[in-house]
Amino acid sequence: MRDWKIYFLPVAAAVGVVFAAALLYRYSVLPRLTVEAQRVVVTSDLKTPATLPAASERAASDEKQSKPLFIVAPVSASGLKTAATENARLQFNLQWAFGGKSQYGWFIYAPLIQQTINTASGAETPEFAGAVAVWQQQFGLPTTGRLDDKTLYKMVEWWQSRRLNDSTYPAPNQLLAAPIADFYDPSRSADLLKVERETYAAYKKMVAAAAKDPTLNLKMTNTGELAPDEKFLRIVSAFRSREYQAQLRKQSPNSGRAGLATNSPHFTGHALDIYVGGEPVITKDINRAQQVQTPVYKWLVKNAEKFGFYPYYYEPWHWEYVPNRLKTY
Repeated sequence: MRDWKIYFLPVAAAVGVVFAAALLYRYSVLPRLTVEAQRVVVTSDLKTPATLPAASERAASDEKQSKPLFIVAPVSASGLKTAATENARLQFNLQWAFGGKSQYGWFIYAPLIQQTINTASGAETPEFAGAVAVWQQQFGLPTTGRLDDKTLYKMVEWWQSRRLNDSTYPAPNQLLAAPIADFYDPSRSADLLKVERETYAAYKKMVAAAAKDPTLNLKMTNTGELAPDEKFLRIVSAFRSREYQAQLRKQSPNSGRAGLATNSPHFTGHALDIYVGGEPVITKDINRAQQVQTPVYKWLVKNAEKFGFYPYYYEPWHWEYVPNRLKTY
Protein backbone atom coordinates (compact mmCIF):
# COMPACT_ATOMS: atom_id res chain seq x y z
CA MET A 1 0.00 0.00 0.00
CA ARG A 2 2.83 2.39 0.85
CA ASP A 3 4.39 1.81 -2.62
CA TRP A 4 1.03 2.64 -4.27
CA LYS A 5 0.86 5.99 -2.45
CA ILE A 6 4.41 6.81 -3.41
CA TYR A 7 3.48 6.66 -7.12
CA PHE A 8 -0.11 7.90 -6.96
CA LEU A 9 0.37 11.12 -5.04
CA PRO A 10 2.98 12.65 -7.40
CA VAL A 11 0.90 11.65 -10.42
CA ALA A 12 -2.25 13.20 -8.93
CA ALA A 13 -0.35 16.37 -8.11
CA ALA A 14 0.99 16.58 -11.67
CA VAL A 15 -2.48 16.10 -13.13
CA GLY A 16 -3.77 18.89 -10.88
CA VAL A 17 -1.03 21.25 -12.02
CA VAL A 18 -1.74 20.50 -15.69
CA PHE A 19 -5.48 21.03 -15.17
CA ALA A 20 -4.91 24.34 -13.39
CA ALA A 21 -2.54 25.49 -16.13
CA ALA A 22 -5.13 24.61 -18.76
CA LEU A 23 -7.76 26.69 -17.00
CA LEU A 24 -5.37 29.60 -16.68
CA TYR A 25 -4.54 29.42 -20.39
CA ARG A 26 -8.20 29.17 -21.41
CA TYR A 27 -9.55 32.02 -19.34
CA SER A 28 -6.58 34.34 -19.00
CA VAL A 29 -3.86 33.83 -21.60
CA LEU A 30 -5.91 32.72 -24.60
CA PRO A 31 -8.14 35.85 -24.84
CA ARG A 32 -5.03 38.04 -24.88
CA LEU A 33 -3.40 35.88 -27.56
CA THR A 34 -6.40 36.47 -29.84
CA VAL A 35 -5.33 40.14 -29.97
CA GLU A 36 -6.75 42.88 -27.77
CA ALA A 37 -8.43 44.30 -30.85
CA GLN A 38 -10.76 41.35 -30.96
CA ARG A 39 -12.18 41.86 -27.46
CA VAL A 40 -14.96 44.44 -27.43
CA VAL A 41 -17.79 45.30 -25.08
CA VAL A 42 -21.29 44.52 -26.30
CA THR A 43 -24.30 45.80 -24.35
CA SER A 44 -27.79 44.35 -24.23
CA ASP A 45 -29.18 47.34 -26.13
CA LEU A 46 -27.37 46.41 -29.38
CA LYS A 47 -30.25 44.70 -31.16
CA THR A 48 -31.94 44.88 -34.52
CA PRO A 49 -34.85 47.33 -34.84
CA ALA A 50 -37.27 44.45 -35.38
CA THR A 51 -36.42 42.97 -31.98
CA LEU A 52 -36.43 46.11 -29.85
CA PRO A 53 -38.18 45.19 -26.58
CA ALA A 54 -40.72 47.33 -24.81
CA ALA A 55 -39.40 49.78 -22.21
CA SER A 56 -40.49 47.58 -19.30
CA GLU A 57 -38.91 44.47 -20.84
CA ARG A 58 -35.66 46.28 -21.55
CA ALA A 59 -35.51 47.73 -18.04
CA ALA A 60 -35.69 44.20 -16.66
CA SER A 61 -33.06 42.92 -19.09
CA ASP A 62 -30.80 45.89 -18.29
CA GLU A 63 -30.92 44.94 -14.62
CA LYS A 64 -30.05 41.32 -15.42
CA GLN A 65 -27.28 42.30 -17.84
CA SER A 66 -25.71 45.18 -15.93
CA LYS A 67 -22.25 43.72 -16.51
CA PRO A 68 -20.72 44.05 -20.00
CA LEU A 69 -20.37 40.94 -22.10
CA PHE A 70 -16.97 40.33 -23.70
CA ILE A 71 -17.10 38.78 -27.14
CA VAL A 72 -14.25 37.81 -29.45
CA ALA A 73 -14.53 39.38 -32.89
CA PRO A 74 -15.11 36.78 -35.64
CA VAL A 75 -12.06 37.93 -37.63
CA SER A 76 -8.45 36.81 -37.45
CA ALA A 77 -5.74 39.14 -36.16
CA SER A 78 -4.33 39.59 -39.65
CA GLY A 79 -7.84 40.24 -40.97
CA LEU A 80 -8.34 42.96 -38.39
CA LYS A 81 -5.10 44.65 -39.39
CA THR A 82 -6.17 44.64 -43.02
CA ALA A 83 -9.61 45.99 -42.07
CA ALA A 84 -7.99 48.72 -39.97
CA THR A 85 -5.98 49.89 -42.97
CA GLU A 86 -9.15 49.96 -45.07
CA ASN A 87 -11.13 51.81 -42.40
CA ALA A 88 -8.43 54.49 -42.20
CA ARG A 89 -9.10 55.12 -45.90
CA LEU A 90 -12.87 54.62 -45.94
CA GLN A 91 -13.53 57.12 -43.14
CA PHE A 92 -12.61 59.89 -45.60
CA ASN A 93 -13.14 58.33 -49.03
CA LEU A 94 -16.17 56.02 -48.92
CA GLN A 95 -18.68 57.18 -51.52
CA TRP A 96 -22.34 56.90 -50.58
CA ALA A 97 -25.48 59.00 -50.77
CA PHE A 98 -28.15 60.41 -48.49
CA GLY A 99 -31.11 62.64 -49.30
CA GLY A 100 -30.11 62.87 -52.93
CA LYS A 101 -26.69 64.21 -52.01
CA SER A 102 -23.33 62.55 -52.52
CA GLN A 103 -21.43 61.86 -49.32
CA TYR A 104 -17.74 61.16 -48.86
CA GLY A 105 -16.48 59.21 -45.90
CA TRP A 106 -18.03 58.74 -42.47
CA PHE A 107 -15.54 60.68 -40.33
CA ILE A 108 -18.27 63.14 -39.35
CA TYR A 109 -20.19 60.28 -37.74
CA ALA A 110 -17.19 58.75 -35.97
CA PRO A 111 -18.30 59.63 -32.39
CA LEU A 112 -21.76 58.18 -33.05
CA ILE A 113 -20.28 55.10 -34.71
CA GLN A 114 -17.93 54.52 -31.78
CA GLN A 115 -20.84 54.74 -29.37
CA THR A 116 -22.89 52.36 -31.52
CA ILE A 117 -20.20 49.66 -31.69
CA ASN A 118 -18.98 50.25 -28.12
CA THR A 119 -15.39 51.29 -28.65
CA ALA A 120 -13.33 54.39 -27.98
CA SER A 121 -10.63 53.31 -30.45
CA GLY A 122 -9.93 55.24 -33.62
CA ALA A 123 -10.97 54.07 -37.08
CA GLU A 124 -7.39 53.19 -37.99
CA THR A 125 -7.02 50.61 -35.21
CA PRO A 126 -7.61 46.82 -35.14
CA GLU A 127 -9.72 47.42 -32.01
CA PHE A 128 -12.18 49.49 -34.04
CA ALA A 129 -12.25 46.86 -36.79
CA GLY A 130 -12.96 44.17 -34.19
CA ALA A 131 -15.90 46.13 -32.80
CA VAL A 132 -17.25 46.65 -36.33
CA ALA A 133 -17.00 42.90 -36.99
CA VAL A 134 -19.03 42.05 -33.89
CA TRP A 135 -21.66 44.61 -34.86
CA GLN A 136 -21.77 43.22 -38.40
CA GLN A 137 -22.27 39.72 -37.07
CA GLN A 138 -25.18 40.80 -34.89
CA PHE A 139 -26.89 42.50 -37.82
CA GLY A 140 -26.38 39.67 -40.30
CA LEU A 141 -23.67 41.37 -42.37
CA PRO A 142 -20.43 39.85 -43.68
CA THR A 143 -18.01 40.01 -40.76
CA THR A 144 -15.13 41.80 -42.46
CA GLY A 145 -14.43 44.44 -39.84
CA ARG A 146 -14.53 47.04 -42.62
CA LEU A 147 -17.02 49.87 -42.28
CA ASP A 148 -18.07 49.74 -45.93
CA ASP A 149 -21.18 51.15 -47.59
CA LYS A 150 -23.41 48.20 -46.66
CA THR A 151 -22.39 48.46 -43.02
CA LEU A 152 -22.82 52.22 -42.97
CA TYR A 153 -26.29 52.04 -44.53
CA LYS A 154 -27.28 49.45 -41.93
CA MET A 155 -26.04 51.78 -39.19
CA VAL A 156 -28.02 54.64 -40.69
CA GLU A 157 -31.10 52.40 -40.75
CA TRP A 158 -30.47 51.51 -37.10
CA TRP A 159 -30.03 55.14 -36.04
CA GLN A 160 -33.11 56.25 -37.94
CA SER A 161 -35.22 53.46 -36.41
CA ARG A 162 -34.52 54.82 -32.95
CA ARG A 163 -35.83 58.29 -33.73
CA LEU A 164 -39.31 59.60 -32.98
CA ASN A 165 -40.57 58.85 -36.52
CA ASP A 166 -43.68 60.92 -35.95
CA SER A 167 -45.00 64.30 -37.05
CA THR A 168 -48.29 64.41 -35.12
CA TYR A 169 -49.34 67.78 -33.78
CA PRO A 170 -49.59 67.96 -29.97
CA ALA A 171 -52.71 69.24 -28.27
CA PRO A 172 -52.41 72.87 -27.11
CA ASN A 173 -52.28 71.80 -23.45
CA GLN A 174 -49.28 69.58 -24.22
CA LEU A 175 -47.13 72.58 -25.10
CA LEU A 176 -45.59 75.16 -22.81
CA ALA A 177 -43.77 78.39 -23.48
CA ALA A 178 -40.19 77.85 -22.30
CA PRO A 179 -38.29 80.84 -20.87
CA ILE A 180 -36.34 82.81 -23.44
CA ALA A 181 -33.28 82.21 -21.25
CA ASP A 182 -33.28 78.58 -22.40
CA PHE A 183 -32.86 79.59 -26.04
CA TYR A 184 -29.73 80.26 -28.06
CA ASP A 185 -31.22 83.37 -29.66
CA PRO A 186 -32.26 85.89 -26.97
CA SER A 187 -34.37 87.78 -29.55
CA ARG A 188 -36.41 84.75 -30.63
CA SER A 189 -40.10 85.63 -31.00
CA ALA A 190 -42.54 84.45 -28.35
CA ASP A 191 -44.46 82.17 -30.74
CA LEU A 192 -41.29 80.13 -31.32
CA LEU A 193 -40.65 79.25 -27.67
CA LYS A 194 -43.10 76.35 -27.41
CA VAL A 195 -41.91 72.91 -26.28
CA GLU A 196 -43.83 69.74 -25.45
CA ARG A 197 -44.06 69.59 -21.65
CA GLU A 198 -42.48 66.18 -21.01
CA THR A 199 -39.73 66.91 -23.53
CA TYR A 200 -38.88 70.17 -21.81
CA ALA A 201 -38.70 68.49 -18.38
CA ALA A 202 -36.35 65.83 -19.79
CA TYR A 203 -34.22 68.51 -21.43
CA LYS A 204 -33.82 70.38 -18.14
CA LYS A 205 -32.78 67.17 -16.38
CA MET A 206 -30.23 66.50 -19.11
CA VAL A 207 -28.74 69.99 -18.83
CA ALA A 208 -28.53 69.63 -15.05
CA ALA A 209 -26.64 66.35 -15.47
CA ALA A 210 -24.26 67.88 -18.02
CA ALA A 211 -23.56 70.76 -15.66
CA LYS A 212 -22.18 68.28 -13.12
CA ASP A 213 -19.58 67.01 -15.57
CA PRO A 214 -16.43 69.06 -14.93
CA THR A 215 -14.93 68.09 -18.30
CA LEU A 216 -17.53 70.21 -20.10
CA ASN A 217 -16.63 73.42 -18.24
CA LEU A 218 -20.15 74.77 -18.61
CA LYS A 219 -20.79 78.18 -17.10
CA MET A 220 -23.65 77.95 -14.63
CA THR A 221 -25.49 80.27 -12.26
CA ASN A 222 -25.78 79.70 -8.51
CA THR A 223 -29.28 78.33 -9.11
CA GLY A 224 -28.05 75.64 -11.50
CA GLU A 225 -29.10 77.32 -14.75
CA LEU A 226 -26.90 77.95 -17.76
CA ALA A 227 -25.13 81.28 -17.27
CA PRO A 228 -26.27 84.12 -19.56
CA ASP A 229 -23.01 83.96 -21.54
CA GLU A 230 -23.07 80.16 -21.94
CA LYS A 231 -24.29 79.11 -25.38
CA PHE A 232 -23.73 75.36 -25.28
CA LEU A 233 -26.83 73.19 -24.74
CA ARG A 234 -29.27 76.05 -25.26
CA ILE A 235 -32.32 75.38 -27.45
CA VAL A 236 -31.96 76.67 -30.99
CA SER A 237 -35.39 75.47 -32.12
CA ALA A 238 -38.22 73.41 -30.64
CA PHE A 239 -41.87 73.21 -31.75
CA ARG A 240 -42.40 74.48 -35.28
CA SER A 241 -45.75 74.76 -37.01
CA ARG A 242 -46.29 73.45 -40.52
CA GLU A 243 -46.66 77.01 -41.74
CA TYR A 244 -43.37 78.07 -40.21
CA GLN A 245 -41.63 74.99 -41.62
CA ALA A 246 -42.97 75.84 -45.07
CA GLN A 247 -41.47 79.33 -44.75
CA LEU A 248 -38.10 77.83 -43.86
CA ARG A 249 -38.25 75.55 -46.90
CA LYS A 250 -38.96 78.52 -49.16
CA GLN A 251 -35.91 80.26 -47.75
CA SER A 252 -33.78 77.14 -48.44
CA PRO A 253 -35.25 75.61 -51.63
CA ASN A 254 -32.25 73.32 -52.18
CA SER A 255 -32.23 71.78 -48.71
CA GLY A 256 -33.80 68.50 -49.88
CA ARG A 257 -34.41 65.45 -47.65
CA ALA A 258 -31.12 65.94 -45.86
CA GLY A 259 -32.21 69.38 -44.74
CA LEU A 260 -35.70 70.65 -43.93
CA ALA A 261 -38.25 67.84 -43.77
CA THR A 262 -41.74 68.23 -45.22
CA ASN A 263 -43.14 66.30 -42.24
CA SER A 264 -40.81 67.43 -39.51
CA PRO A 265 -40.55 65.88 -36.04
CA HIS A 266 -40.49 69.50 -34.86
CA PHE A 267 -44.25 69.44 -35.49
CA THR A 268 -44.61 67.25 -32.38
CA GLY A 269 -42.76 69.50 -29.94
CA HIS A 270 -40.60 66.47 -29.05
CA ALA A 271 -37.67 67.53 -31.25
CA LEU A 272 -35.04 69.99 -30.05
CA ASP A 273 -32.22 71.61 -31.96
CA ILE A 274 -29.53 72.10 -29.32
CA TYR A 275 -26.42 74.23 -29.69
CA VAL A 276 -23.34 72.00 -29.83
CA GLY A 277 -20.89 74.42 -31.42
CA GLY A 278 -20.04 76.01 -34.76
CA GLU A 279 -22.88 77.51 -36.79
CA PRO A 280 -26.03 76.33 -35.01
CA VAL A 281 -27.88 74.58 -37.86
CA ILE A 282 -25.69 74.63 -40.98
CA THR A 283 -25.33 71.26 -42.71
CA LYS A 284 -22.09 72.00 -44.56
CA ASP A 285 -19.56 69.26 -43.86
CA ILE A 286 -16.95 71.66 -42.50
CA ASN A 287 -19.43 72.90 -39.89
CA ARG A 288 -20.71 69.45 -38.91
CA ALA A 289 -17.14 68.16 -38.66
CA GLN A 290 -16.43 70.90 -36.14
CA GLN A 291 -19.61 70.27 -34.16
CA VAL A 292 -19.06 66.53 -33.66
CA GLN A 293 -15.67 67.16 -32.06
CA THR A 294 -16.96 69.40 -29.27
CA PRO A 295 -17.06 67.91 -25.74
CA VAL A 296 -20.75 68.79 -25.50
CA TYR A 297 -21.70 66.80 -28.61
CA LYS A 298 -19.65 63.81 -27.49
CA TRP A 299 -21.31 64.01 -24.07
CA LEU A 300 -24.75 63.98 -25.70
CA VAL A 301 -23.83 60.95 -27.82
CA LYS A 302 -22.91 59.05 -24.66
CA ASN A 303 -25.59 60.34 -22.29
CA ALA A 304 -28.65 61.79 -24.06
CA GLU A 305 -30.31 58.39 -24.31
CA LYS A 306 -30.47 58.25 -20.51
CA PHE A 307 -32.92 61.13 -20.69
CA GLY A 308 -34.92 59.81 -23.65
CA PHE A 309 -33.20 61.77 -26.42
CA TYR A 310 -32.01 60.16 -29.66
CA PRO A 311 -30.03 61.84 -32.45
CA TYR A 312 -30.69 62.56 -36.07
CA TYR A 313 -27.26 61.41 -37.22
CA TYR A 314 -27.01 63.87 -40.14
CA GLU A 315 -27.57 66.94 -37.95
CA PRO A 316 -25.40 66.97 -34.80
CA TRP A 317 -27.68 69.55 -33.20
CA HIS A 318 -30.96 67.64 -33.69
CA TRP A 319 -32.21 65.45 -30.81
CA GLU A 320 -35.63 63.83 -30.44
CA TYR A 321 -37.34 62.85 -27.23
CA VAL A 322 -38.77 59.32 -27.51
CA PRO A 323 -40.54 58.65 -24.20
CA ASN A 324 -41.57 55.06 -24.98
CA ARG A 325 -37.90 54.13 -25.32
CA LEU A 326 -36.72 55.85 -22.17
CA LYS A 327 -34.26 53.61 -20.33
CA THR A 328 -34.26 53.12 -16.58
CA TYR A 329 -30.92 53.87 -14.88
